Amino acid sequence: MTSIQSIQEFYKLVEHLEVPPSSWKEEKAALWWEAKGNWGKAHELVDSLSTPSAMWIHAHLHRKEGDQWNAAYWYRQARKPVSDKSLEAEFEDIVEALMIS
Repeated sequence: MTSIQSIQEFYKLVEHLEVPPSSWKEEKAALWWEAKGNWGKAHELVDSLSTPSAMWIHAHLHRKEGDQWNAAYWYRQARKPVSDKSLEAEFEDIVEALMIS
């Protein structure tokens, strides 16, 4: 299953799968790893990507880490405002924007 219809469906996949679906690109896999609690793997997947979505995820990850300066840099690269939402709300915004079809 690669198509996600809701945030709840995304979280069910995270709960039931050991690894993200192999058909997912790095950005989607990074979101999966972040939801699994593996910040390092999520960061590794987006660190060298230059797509706006990867940069948005990268910004979120550095914000979560507490590195606001680095997060602000990645928000600028993604052409997104620095988020003032909770980390959870921003994460769900990213999931909805990139994964829900």
